[in-house]
Amino acid sequence: MTTALLISILSMSVIYAVTVLYAAIGEIFAQRAGIMNLGLEGIMLMGAVSGYMVAVYRQSLGLAMVVVILTGAVLGLIFSFLTVTLQADQTVSGMAILTFGTGLSGFLGKPVSGVNANLAFEAIALPGLSKIPVIGPALFNQNILVYLMYLIIPLSMIYLYRTRAGMILRALGENPSALDSAGYNVYALRYAYIIFGSVMTAIGGAVVSLAYTNFWSDGMTSGKGWIAVALVVFSAWNPLIATFGALLFGAISMIGINIQTVFPQVPSQVFSALPYVATIVALIFTTGNFRKRRSSAPAALTIPYDREQR
Repeated sequence: MTTALLISILSMSVIYAVTVLYAAIGEIFAQRAGIMNLGLEGIMLMGAVSGYMVAVYRQSLGLAMVVVILTGAVLGLIFSFLTVTLQADQTVSGMAILTFGTGLSGFLGKPVSGVNANLAFEAIALPGLSKIPVIGPALFNQNILVYLMYLIIPLSMIYLYRTRAGMILRALGENPSALDSAGYNVYALRYAYIIFGSVMTAIGGAVVSLAYTNFWSDGMTSGKGWIAVALVVFSAWNPLIATFGALLFGAISMIGINIQTVFPQVPSQVFSALPYVATIVALIFTTGNFRKRRSSAPAALTIPYDREQR
């Protein structure tokens, strides 16, 4: 393997990992609050199409990201209303958001399908750091959304494990009744974290359309939302472990793409399926009963909270 090919694989692995990490870290916060959202794929698609449409028609990446954030917030608000206020089943509500987002994104994206926006988040080489052999071009010659994730990862760890707000969040998913008794508004907190998780997921979708592929096509996230859900479980609800998992899946995906040239007789679908096969294997080893270990999932996850029944 040449150095140029290795750098290319590493660089694209990082971008792939970031597209999934935005959704995974957002979902970690939502599930830490006790709410599971299985509609990430639909939200990612809505983020991807809304951002790309603004990029095509308004030629503004800044405005595109504002619209992406608003799109994620609206979908998060809808999901919050269903699961927190109406106390609807979280699995069914998530699937509804998935179906709604997938269908609406396909409908809205028809006018821009195959249209070149001539606008995307370009790589910005960091002086000095980008000159480090192999690792430098892969990590420090990226776009601003990747660099933002470099900040989000440590900040999310500090927030979860080193701040009072993080302690409250963890209690929210473990024992919301105790938190309510202490004077905290469980409903408002869950609304806030669900909306935050949905906004992060929508940004992950925008990374796909505005930095990873630079075009829009129906269903273009190709299951990345589901990989993000799997990463949450794989990481034991820890953003740092999720980061390593995302990089692993990204590397497997990029190796699969590049190895097709070595084995042209093998159908390309076999290599495209590698990250999903890796996801299944990872989940088996991290959640299987043979481990004889207690699950680290938040105790109140998927359980609707009703203060009248506490």
